[in-house]
Order: sequence, then structure tokens, then C-alpha cells
Amino acid sequence: MGFETLESTRTLVLTKVFSSLRPVATAVATAILVTTTTLQPGLAQGPVSVADLAEDLADAVVNISTSQTVQGQRSVPLPKVPDGSPFQEFFEEFFNQQNQDEDRPRRVQSLGSGFVIDGTAGIIITNNHVIEGADEIVANFNDGTKLTAELIGTDEKTDIAVLKVTPEKPLVDVSFGDSDAIRVGDWVMAIGNPFGLGGTVTVGIVSARNRDINSGPYDNFIQTDASINRGNSGGPLFDMDGRVIGINTAIISPSGGSIGIGFAIPAKTATRVIAQLREFGETRRGWLGVRIQEVTDEIAESLDRGADTSGALVAGVTENGPAEAAGIEPGDLILEFDGKPVPTMRELPRMVAESPIGKGVDVLVLRKGEEVSLQVELGRLEEAAVETDELPKDSVVEDDQPVEREVLGMILSDINDEAREKFSIAEDVTGVLITEVAPGSSAEEKRIQGGDVIKEVAQEPVESAQDVIDAVEALRKEGRRLALLLLSNETGDLRYVPVRIED
Repeated sequence: MGFETLESTRTLVLTKVFSSLRPVATAVATAILVTTTTLQPGLAQGPVSVADLAEDLADAVVNISTSQTVQGQRSVPLPKVPDGSPFQEFFEEFFNQQNQDEDRPRRVQSLGSGFVIDGTAGIIITNNHVIEGADEIVANFNDGTKLTAELIGTDEKTDIAVLKVTPEKPLVDVSFGDSDAIRVGDWVMAIGNPFGLGGTVTVGIVSARNRDINSGPYDNFIQTDASINRGNSGGPLFDMDGRVIGINTAIISPSGGSIGIGFAIPAKTATRVIAQLREFGETRRGWLGVRIQEVTDEIAESLDRGADTSGALVAGVTENGPAEAAGIEPGDLILEFDGKPVPTMRELPRMVAESPIGKGVDVLVLRKGEEVSLQVELGRLEEAAVETDELPKDSVVEDDQPVEREVLGMILSDINDEAREKFSIAEDVTGVLITEVAPGSSAEEKRIQGGDVIKEVAQEPVESAQDVIDAVEALRKEGRRLALLLLSNETGDLRYVPVRIED
């Protein structure tokens, strides 16, 4: 019996078996269908097809090709061969020619994606990293049209770039939607140009919101499992109404290809940046002038807030900045900004940046257990400025005969000239010097080290080793388990560290 006959027989036998079971199978299948429909109606809500939606939107999505001239570098070393070897002359001639070729300037091209948001004005949005350093930018449209693009403005902090082309007729464009309205599990669609293949459509869901991937100070990404690959950067992420709710910008992948973890800049963040780039050619963000720190579980406990880790702890205030003028102090815990709660430390920079320059905002802080309301007139964050600007310094207090004391596994001493030289402590850094930390102590666990300077204990200033000991003893009598220390390094940078009080 040949293969075809055997398969025919097997099929025939199975057909007879299933025929005999058909009444039972039909009843079971009906029961399963009824159960599924009754218990899981949501399974029928996924999109059956996005063909119509993709067709309507495809012409608004463009391929961005860039080119730039780079100077070559010698990267091929000459192999070592014995003098007089018959290969010596050959290798010298060959590798010298190779290195000469590499030294010549050469053109490098790259591909990305973008989308039109104003068809009449010819405004296109993409990622900053797609066009960064480019000598020439070309927008390639779905119908084969190629237009040279002019760079209007970029923002490195959010990775957004605004381009402008001059079309012969209005372009097909798309509009932004409400990224705050999307929910985890909502369907989304990405259109872009992965690997230079041309316009490609992928569909997935919103996997998470408010993702911080440590790419910048204002991270607030939408995470999606819609396939995003190389070349998708700068392309739009659509909701099922055809509105842009994100700009595809990054993926996490060990191979460089999609593994279902892609990130998009939310429309809410993008629209504010784009508006400023179109109007000014640059971003203009609000500035508070504080150096802030995360409220950990231990810091919350040391502030007598239990498990409440909300807010942003002020570790330093910029001299002559808006916060200093308003009376904000190191040690203040910022609870609310402009009438809105501050859920975590990383939310505050974005809240401040999105506020208009010169606006007077109410800031609610917790200061030594009491809530204090202050009003701050925001300044402008200069692009060259750093969030950890130089902090205000105290006057120098010197003691030529320091006395060493021990507390919480730390050897303490007052600061004198010899100590400043030994630990390279700046002249304007004052407080109580830590000269040594005991191995295995809570202080060592918190990475406190010799040369650090204690400026406060439990938000109270200290000027001597005895001040520190007295403050720790007072906390112990109150039943506190942690002592919150404000530490300065040798250059004056501040940080709060909770140290466990040993019994």
C-alpha cells in the first residue's frame, strides 16, 4: 500500500469515527461556544481588520533618509612580519592603501520614519536621533515623491525633531489624540519603515504606561508590543480612531529586532514640545532650581511618614534660583506642585518643565512635620544648565584641634586644614567630617565613606561631632529606628541618607 493509499485510508477511518461521534461533538462544541460567549464577551472586541484604517493613514507616514559626511579613521594595523620577509612589501603596500581609503571623507546614510501633522505647511515629525548630524534630510512619500526637508528644531531631552518640506499641493496629514485616555490593553497600530523595507503596518496593544527607561529627565513612555524595529523610529503610534497617541522611539532587544518591548513618546508630551519648536525653534521649559532625591521606604520612615513614599525630597537649592527666592529649603519634602500631587520624585521635573516660564505656582512642602505653602515664580531652564546646579554654600568653620568621636559606626571629627587637605574637601564645605566607617555597619551599607561631611541630622543642622551624637541619642529616646543624615561630598554635592540606629 503506497503513501497516498495509506493516507486516504487513515482519513477515511477518522471520518467514520468522527461521523459516529458527530452528535456528541456537536453538543460539546455548542456548550463551549455558549460558555465562551457568556463568560468572555471581551474576546470579540479585538479588531478583525485594520486594513481600512491603514489605507487611510499610510500616505501621511513618510520614510526619512539622511546622509552625512564623516571623516574616516585608520583602523587596520599593519601586521608584524620579520624584516626582509617576502610578505613585508606586500603587506605595507596593501594596508597603507586600505588606511588611505579609510582616511578619506565618506558619505553615511541612515533611514527612519516620520509623519505629517500639517499638510498645508509641510510639517513633519520624527525623532531627533534619526536626523542628528545629518547634512541632508529627504522625506520619501508613499506615492514615490521625494522632498528635501529643512530642520526647524530639535529637542534632545524628548528625542523629537520638527522638519519642513515645500510640497506642490497639500499633503495628507494626521492629528494627535489624547494619550492620557489610552488604557493598558487598548489596541494600537504602528506604521513605519523597518529595515528600509518600505511602509509596514504592525498592530499590538498598550502594554504599560508611564515607563521610565532612563533615556532622559522626562521619561514617560507608552510601552507596546506592536512590532517596532530599526527604521521605525520617528513613526507614529495610532489608536483605533486613527489619532497619533505616540511617537515610536526605542526598543529593548538583545538582537536589535522586536521582542515585543517598544516605547513611544506620549502625544501629550510631544505636542507641547512640537508647538515650541515650531514657534521658537527651541524648547522653553520652566525651572524651579532644586536638586531633588527619591523618597525611599527608609527615608519615609525617618521622616515619620510611615509607608508613604510620595513627594520629592529637596537635597539642595540653587543659589539665586526661583526656589531659593520663594523660601524652599534643603530638607523640604515637595508634596504638591501647582495644585497637583507629586506622586514620585521623577514626576516633578516633568511637571515643572511643562509649566509656563514666569508663572507663579503654589508649592506645598512638608518641613519638619508641618505643611508649608509657598509660591514660586518659575524661571527658564537653560539648555546648558544641569539639574544639580552649584548649591549655596555656608561659611567656613574651622577647628585646629579636632576631637574624634564615634556614632553609628562612623568616626567623626570637626574639619580643619589638615582634614581638608587629606580628603580634598573644598574650602566652602562645612559640617562634621566622617573620617572612617566601620565595616559591616549600617553606614557602610549606605555607601557612606571617609571624607563625607554630615550637615544635618533629622533635618537639624550640626556643627560638631557632639551635635551629631546628641541628635542621634534624641532620636533613639523617641523610639526612632533611623537617623536621616544630610551628607555632602568633598565638592559640596548633597544627598540624604537614612542610617539605622543600632540598639
